[in-house]
Amino acid sequence: MITFFELWTLLEPKAEYANLFGHCKQLWESWPGDKQEEVFLKIEKKKAEHKFVDYNPLLALRNNAAPPKRQVMSYADYYVKFGTTEERDGWKMENPTGNKVIYVKAG
Repeated sequence: MITFFELWTLLEPKAEYANLFGHCKQLWESWPGDKQEEVFLKIEKKKAEHKFVDYNPLLALRNNAAPPKRQVMSYADYYVKFGTTEERDGWKMENPTGNKVIYVKAG
């Protein structure tokens, strides 16, 4: 189990955000352990890869707790981009209506 203090240490918020400590702690403790771990690992990975994590710790938590956005691409656009209709790079073929093939990718 990851504690809130481990998360707060990972976020390293500047002094100007100290007033958000209680709000962040309340949000963190409202989540089940698996979601806490998922958010913590996501932030930890971003920081290790020098990717942006919001300086505002409350926004950092909310942004990294959001489910990944679903991307959709038409059959024609997919073929233009990849030069094939085979599934690649996390893209999956779907035919939701039975008439038109699309490709979807989560996050």
